Order: sequence, then structure tokens, then C-alpha cells
Amino acid sequence: MARPSTPGRQAAGRKRSTPPPKVCASCGRSIEWRAKWARSWDDVRYCSATCRRRGVSAGDRDLEQLIVEMLRRRPRGATADLDDLDVPSGGTDAAAHREQVRRAARRLADRGLVEWMQGGAPVDPSAARGRVGIRLRAAST
Repeated sequence: MARPSTPGRQAAGRKRSTPPPKVCASCGRSIEWRAKWARSWDDVRYCSATCRRRGVSAGDRDLEQLIVEMLRRRPRGATADLDDLDVPSGGTDAAAHREQVRRAARRLADRGLVEWMQGGAPVDPSAARGRVGIRLRAAST
């Protein structure tokens, strides 16, 4: 006998539709949809309270511009290792500086300016682990 349908229950075999994915305005990582955001999904901009507090400063925008300028000085299609970019640290420790550069590079990838590469193939910036390279997209040169 078939189970009666109740409000709020998904019918067997049907997938729940989720809204299109978003990217955090601060860190550039994918934001996972949560049911508690169903009514306010259009207003969600950050993946966490930490990112909301941090936001994107003028210094972060300057870092993005510096990365793009460094990539433009390289030969067309050349990949630059994120950890080897000669970006001034501004007095922060090495680990914090590395994450700051990665955050800027993820935001650039979200805007379509750069492409993340790992092992010679494009990779999702939210899923990349370890050493990665970035290069300008062909359309942004």
C-alpha cells in the first residue's frame, strides 16, 4: 500500500530542487545551500560569520589588482604558482598571508579573470588543495 503524501514530505524518487549555487563575497568559496536560508537565499552573501565580519577591504582589492598585474607581465597562458607569487605580506605571518592571497585569487576566479590549475588541468578553487597555479583567462588579457 502506498504511503499517503503529507505536507512537507518529498515524494519518493523526486529530488528536492535547490537554488543555484553562490560564491562567498569574502573568501570566494562555494556557499552550501541550507534549508534555514530558504526564505532569505537572495540576501546571503557570506559563507560564515567570520567571512561576514572580515568582508572585503580596500587592501583586498589592491591585492587582487596586484595579482592580475603580475600575471599580465608573464607570457600568455603561463601559470604562476600561488605560493610563489611575490606579493608583499604587509606584516602578516606566512600562513595568514598565503590564505589572504588564495582568497583574492578565488574572488578573481569567481569574476572570471583567472583560472586555477592543478596538474595541468583546471580545478574548482573551492575544492583545490595543496599547490595550485593560476593564469589569466584568455578573454581577460
